[in-house]
Amino acid sequence: MLGSLAICTVLYILMSSVLTGLVPFQTLNGAAPVAVALEAHPQLSWLSFWVILGALFGLTSVIITMIIPQARIWLTMSHDGLLPKVFGSVHPKYRTPHVSTLITGVAASLAAGLVPLGVLGELVSIGTLIAFIVVCIGVLVLRYTRPDLPRLSASKGMGRVVARRAVLLGDGLSLPNETWWRLLVWSAIGIFMYLVYGYRHSKLRGSAEAEGRDAAELTTGRR
Repeated sequence: MLGSLAICTVLYILMSSVLTGLVPFQTLNGAAPVAVALEAHPQLSWLSFWVILGALFGLTSVIITMIIPQARIWLTMSHDGLLPKVFGSVHPKYRTPHVSTLITGVAASLAAGLVPLGVLGELVSIGTLIAFIVVCIGVLVLRYTRPDLPRLSASKGMGRVVARRAVLLGDGLSLPNETWWRLLVWSAIGIFMYLVYGYRHSKLRGSAEAEGRDAAELTTGRR
């Protein structure tokens, strides 16, 4: 994964260097910087078709890689009791979460057709940002609540350092206030669903409470 990120970073730098060599960087602050750079040089117009084709393939792959994991996330949440069982249903032949995939696809299609593209981009950005921040906070919490869990990091304390810096750096201050309000509304809906359904049906919470009772009974028996 780190190797892939390094390759993508190098390619991004090289592409940015080529674009800023074709046109002033001030003109690239738009939705289609590559198209702007090519339009400034008519002799490169033959590249436009391939750029558009590559953009379509790239966007399609991103959409697919976002829809498929979302269906799997709902599948896992359903198995943990946080969502109704319909989200955890699996196709009898293909063994895929077909119901969750269908719901995700319909929801994504409606959002793409009804919500402005700029708003969608901001929602995706802040959603990804908050997801990473929550994961980093979870790493810090588990360091204290579950110190017995095996850690993959060979450097002791490195997880704390990385998680804390990720939380501090991932502030998202460049996003507009409207995006933060949308995030608050969306988060409130998620919290409401958890309080109404997930809290009562959570298998993880039930197992944790059972472990707590067993530990208390064991301690009492020893006394």
